[in-house]
Amino acid sequence: MCSGRVDMAHILHAFAKGADGVFIGGCRLGECNYTTHGNYHAANLTSLCKKILEHIGLNPQRLQIAFMSGGEGNLFAATVDDFCKTIKEFGPIGQDDEIAPAQLGVALAEVTRLAPYIKIVKHAKLTARLEDAADYDNHFSLEEIERLFGDVVSYYIDPAKCQACMICSKRCPVEAIEGGKSQIHVIDQDKCIKCGTCLNACPSRFGAVTEIVGDPVPPPLPMEKRTILRTGSKGNKKNTSTKRALP
Repeated sequence: MCSGRVDMAHILHAFAKGADGVFIGGCRLGECNYTTHGNYHAANLTSLCKKILEHIGLNPQRLQIAFMSGGEGNLFAATVDDFCKTIKEFGPIGQDDEIAPAQLGVALAEVTRLAPYIKIVKHAKLTARLEDAADYDNHFSLEEIERLFGDVVSYYIDPAKCQACMICSKRCPVEAIEGGKSQIHVIDQDKCIKCGTCLNACPSRFGAVTEIVGDPVPPPLPMEKRTILRTGSKGNKKNTSTKRALP
């Protein structure tokens, strides 16, 4: 399998399931067996994930990537053997890390939920091609990752502007938007993955979805106040005025 197919979710899932370390082996940079050059993607992703692990309190050395050709079996065996020895020295995950085992699952789950958002925000760096493997060590900084998690964007549907057209609800990839026909839509912030699909999907003439950074999201509208009461038709012309069950 091409190392380019390794996803952030795979790495996080492995640690969430109790793996003490994760090793990724890829073709040498510039020597891709295919035409995708997925090994550059794997290098970028590993560099990003190592900083994320450090941010949440895991030793980033628990995640390693190495590049070699398919004919270098001896090098592969020696590299994996060294990695295994290093992990044994660290001990079980959470034992010698800054984060307690009880908190690790929660932290990894939150990062996993934000993975789509992280990949969107860091798309430029994740698609870069650094020719020297050593350059990937400093491709992402810890300060950069701290800002990333400190300034997480949220999306909010303004109940005064929502027309209950259901476009955003239908396009949300994780079904995080509540509401149906004639019901003001509400984003479930616990399910939202911050991908921005709703913002792009909302018709510009409504402009109901807003992006919030650094401020708390307003509380959701109570269910009993979400109904939009539309007037009936007059002749052949549809009356589009609405009455909202707002306070």
